[in-house]
Amino acid sequence: MSRRSKDKTVQAPIPVEGDDARRLGPSSAAQVLNMLPVPAAVVEWRDGRFAFEAVNRPFRIAGLGTVADQSPLIRLLGDKIVAFVESDATEQEMSWELGDAVDSRCFRVKFARRPAEKASGRCLVTLIDHTSELRTERSLRREMLSDSLTGLPNRSGFAEQLEEEIARGGMEGFAVLVINLDRFSRVNACLGGLSGDELLISVARRVKGALRAHDVLARTGGDEFAIQLALDEGASDALHVAKRIQNALTTPFRLSDFEIRVDCSIGIAIGDETVDEAEDLIRHAQFAMKRAKKSGRTEIYHSQAFDLARQQFGIETELRRAIDNGALSLNFQPICDLATGRIVSFEALARWITESGEAVPPTEFIPVAEESGLIVPLGRWAMHEAARTVAQWDAAAGGDCGVNVAVNLSAIQLQRDQIAPMVEAALAANGIDGRRITLELTESALVTDPDHIARTMQALKALGTTLAMDDFGTGYSNLAYLQKLPIDVLKIDRSFVTGMLADRDKIAIVRAILSLAQALGMRTTAEGIETNELGQTLAALGCTYGQGYLYARPLAPDDAYALLSRDSNSATTASAS
Repeated sequence: MSRRSKDKTVQAPIPVEGDDARRLGPSSAAQVLNMLPVPAAVVEWRDGRFAFEAVNRPFRIAGLGTVADQSPLIRLLGDKIVAFVESDATEQEMSWELGDAVDSRCFRVKFARRPAEKASGRCLVTLIDHTSELRTERSLRREMLSDSLTGLPNRSGFAEQLEEEIARGGMEGFAVLVINLDRFSRVNACLGGLSGDELLISVARRVKGALRAHDVLARTGGDEFAIQLALDEGASDALHVAKRIQNALTTPFRLSDFEIRVDCSIGIAIGDETVDEAEDLIRHAQFAMKRAKKSGRTEIYHSQAFDLARQQFGIETELRRAIDNGALSLNFQPICDLATGRIVSFEALARWITESGEAVPPTEFIPVAEESGLIVPLGRWAMHEAARTVAQWDAAAGGDCGVNVAVNLSAIQLQRDQIAPMVEAALAANGIDGRRITLELTESALVTDPDHIARTMQALKALGTTLAMDDFGTGYSNLAYLQKLPIDVLKIDRSFVTGMLADRDKIAIVRAILSLAQALGMRTTAEGIETNELGQTLAALGCTYGQGYLYARPLAPDDAYALLSRDSNSATTASAS
């Protein structure tokens, strides 16, 4: 490079202010500022007034003016500039939004000066326009917080609005409603996804029309909506809105060639001083909605029910561990022949004592096992344990001990497990015959999938087992099932037996069940017998077997066998005499 070309090489001009600007003069300072690609101005604050020593072309194009008194920069940021020039700072940055919300521009504003110019009252103001970046960011954020199908806030957007409400003054006076559409999955499966989307949009419109202007509607899941309500008169407002929503959905929706009626389940959570997280309030409303699905009515969240659910999760965790560790046991309650008084069988009943020594009743852990799916391993364990106990009794008796054992089969276990192979494996593992096992099913099990249950029962009969219908009369009694299925025994529920002698209606029901069983060639077992008089009356009516505290409470295996031995010895003595 030649010496001449080196002399022509110059650096980009540096913006000047203060004495440099004064030496250069206004026109020279403006020329320097004009070389900046962003709006810039040298501002002077003197004797209580502002003046522009120089402004550049981008500053004027941005509409920021050329006269300080008329400039929106001075009008809106004048106090900030005064505070800066009167401070000891050499630079300061801030965000500034100019204009209304519809057509606003966003700038990053920087005040700067040299350390030596602190007392001059001058500073350089530069502005970087980042409106497009902010608009893109806001647009992306809006998309992230909105449901693309309905345009409503999504779960994140709804939670964010709730958080803002909590930050402003807590959730007292507000409630959250969660709405879940019933049968929506069937619409999707039968009519297709497009029809499902159309239904969701239509539902959103109707629900929106049932709300007040200040209520906030969101779509928080596939077929789930949530509403933030302001409560003027407490929980009654929320219940009133829930009723309006249900009424709005009563008119069928037209989809393709079908008219679809949409029902919904609604759960409500009322905000109070204890709620400081939006997600907690949403979760409480969802919990109430789950209860509404079961009860068929609008439910309001109560902490007691939530605590019970948490307790059930604790039971599930401990029960899973107990099954894995073999910490459960079977007790056996005798079933007696009402005509002779002899023990003919035992019903196996699961018992659980936790590691802390607390006894958990079956009424608590069996429903938890069914809901969580633990009923399958629990049922398998009970089957194998019952078969093992029969084998032990036979060994102690030196042959057939003379009784069989009844094992309960859950409706959920019948649906999810391969029952016949499981029973066959338990029989083979313990070397006992199928006739030594009675399997008890409830009426609800027959309703779920009649064809599957019929095949399962036929397979169980092929193994030689006895089949009993438990709690007969308390469920959906279909006489066609009784006629077609290979049922051997009907068990009359204790609700009909207890207090029967003082209730003519109960006597009539029991008499009808006994007549039905006799006509179908079935035997009968009455549960809940606690007095001799009741047992004798049932025997006189033609009931085959009896079970209850009159004969014995559920016993440990060794105690049950001891009772059986005494009963056998008594029968032998009576026969000899």
